Amino acid sequence: MADLTCQTDLLESAAVSRTTRSPKAIVLCLAAITALTAMDLGSKEWALDRLSQPSTIGSDPVCEPDAYGRILPQRAQKPPVILIDGYLELRYAENCGAAFGFMRDMPTLVRKGVFYVAATGAIVLLLGMFMIGRGGRLFAVSVPLIVAGAIGNFVDRVNLGYVVDFVRFHLNDRWAYPTFNVADAWITIGVVLILIEGFVDGRNEKRAKEAAA
Repeated sequence: MADLTCQTDLLESAAVSRTTRSPKAIVLCLAAITALTAMDLGSKEWALDRLSQPSTIGSDPVCEPDAYGRILPQRAQKPPVILIDGYLELRYAENCGAAFGFMRDMPTLVRKGVFYVAATGAIVLLLGMFMIGRGGRLFAVSVPLIVAGAIGNFVDRVNLGYVVDFVRFHLNDRWAYPTFNVADAWITIGVVLILIEGFVDGRNEKRAKEAAA
């Protein structure tokens, strides 16, 4: 009985500890968001300058298909930077859709509405959950990653009308992973951390219930 009471007290204290987030933690989160966003936007500026050049045949308006259903890029590609020959390179690409080109063929107003609402909602929701102390350590780490990634791609869509991608994995051009950017990497890592924490918390909760029974 004493062990059960002790376990209950520990669970309650853990729950209480998650209802507060220190000012220091909030400042660190905001600083991390600023740094990660700057890294993403800086890498995209580098890609625009080093991997692309002006073009006169881009779609007009931006990301709108022409009479043949083609969406012409706004900038022309320069030769890619080869990091691992036959496997990894930095090659300029423009993404009119979401991650991996999803929704790129949707009407402009629909795309913008979905992207802007989703990005704003994710940023507000995650920051709100972080500040009131929701989630554990992995969630706390994931918040600046996901928020910074959302802000970085949001800035691209507002300023350019599309997202700059440039990291390309491929197997001697026989197979290629969808080209992505630093913001996509931040978001992917953050989501994976949240999934890991959810799995671990679920397993711990199951063990606690079994012990209580």
